[in-house]
Amino acid sequence: MRPTAALAPLAPLAALVLAATTLTACGGGSGSDPDTVKVSFKQSTDNSVKVMDTYLADIKKQFEKAHPGKKVELVPIKAPDSEYYTKLQQMLRSPKTAPDLVYEDTFLINSDITSGYLKPLDAYLSKWPDWNRFIDTAKAAAKGEDGKTYGVPDGTDTRGLWFDKDIFARAGLPADWQPKTWNDVLTAARTIKKKVPGVIPFNVYTGKPVGEAATMQTFEMLLYGTNDGRTDPLYDKEGKKWIAGGQGFKDALAFVETVYEEKLGPDVSDALDPNVMTRVRGEWLPQGKLGIALDGSWLPQDWLPGSGHEWPEWSKELGLAAMPTQHGQAPGKVSMSGGWTWSIPAKAGNPDLAFEFVKTMQTKANAQKWYIANSGIAVREDVAEDPAYVDAQPGIEFFTDLVASTHYRPAYPAYPKVSTAIQEAMESVTTGDASVDEATSAYTDALKDATGNQVAER
Repeated sequence: MRPTAALAPLAPLAALVLAATTLTACGGGSGSDPDTVKVSFKQSTDNSVKVMDTYLADIKKQFEKAHPGKKVELVPIKAPDSEYYTKLQQMLRSPKTAPDLVYEDTFLINSDITSGYLKPLDAYLSKWPDWNRFIDTAKAAAKGEDGKTYGVPDGTDTRGLWFDKDIFARAGLPADWQPKTWNDVLTAARTIKKKVPGVIPFNVYTGKPVGEAATMQTFEMLLYGTNDGRTDPLYDKEGKKWIAGGQGFKDALAFVETVYEEKLGPDVSDALDPNVMTRVRGEWLPQGKLGIALDGSWLPQDWLPGSGHEWPEWSKELGLAAMPTQHGQAPGKVSMSGGWTWSIPAKAGNPDLAFEFVKTMQTKANAQKWYIANSGIAVREDVAEDPAYVDAQPGIEFFTDLVASTHYRPAYPAYPKVSTAIQEAMESVTTGDASVDEATSAYTDALKDATGNQVAER
């Protein structure tokens, strides 16, 4: 989901020697030295992106100074998201390769919990006063179905509408645009198409090539805006069943269909290009080729100094608007949130030392430093209320305020398969290969297969 951030270094990297390999970097496993904590993390595949490396180098320095005789070994896994998950799970299977601390995407954390790869942290958290500073929704993202907590979140993200003020001016649209309904969004896109030829009016991610970005950043942003905001339209928690494709599902698909049928979005071939997210951030928005983008809070990390796509003027040239609910019904706006957590493997050799490292990372000062560096959204209330955080970067206050209206995915073990079924339905209406009704029916059939027929009608 969220790409690894890009920003100028927070601290010198001289103390950090990164392993040249990925999976083999774990050596003899975490238990080989009781005085060394091995920390595994996702390293960007872009060699110019060093935010996580730099941040962890700084934490390593702090930790070793505060714990004389203890050492930190950083174990990067340099791989795209899908490969990262695979390599991480391979490492977690054996005490010989399991690190002491791992970086887990909330998208798949329950799969690792169910597989027995992670250690519950409740005994540590109950003795850690700072845990009370974390917002409840972020805590819930790291909980297993057994009610235990398996990770400490290091931030979250939210999603909204980015729009080009110059394109809006040329189209006669307001610079303070704040749509109230889905129809308002589509009307603005239609106006751009008519009055500003040569630009892409509206981008929404779709189809299997972009994976979870299509599911979460488009479809669920729509689906979770079709009801009253209180009941989950995707998963029935009480009945422990997934929701079959109903009217809300069809309405969300119809919105996607409309964007591509009316040619309000990019060419279908571009929309189904796995690199379309890079083009949105690195080309279409900075070069004034895109009117409206339904996208995430992290985009500015690609435009900061040292990123390779520096765009210091972005905050003056782009506007921000919340994604409205379908008909403007309460709460009026919608967002989806994801994020990552720090977890301790069940087969870690030094779990106590690993949690001490987490506590160092998650002091208020260090957490705030990370949120700002990563263009992330604070999950600690004391940071979210700090003016230094709010004023650190344009857009932070806007996206942080969306946390009150956000939803988290029902990231249970079956979710990855459910997500794939949603992507297939989206792709079929994007290409015109299926009608909304046909795609919805196919989704419901796939849902039954993916969940062992644990499906409810609504």
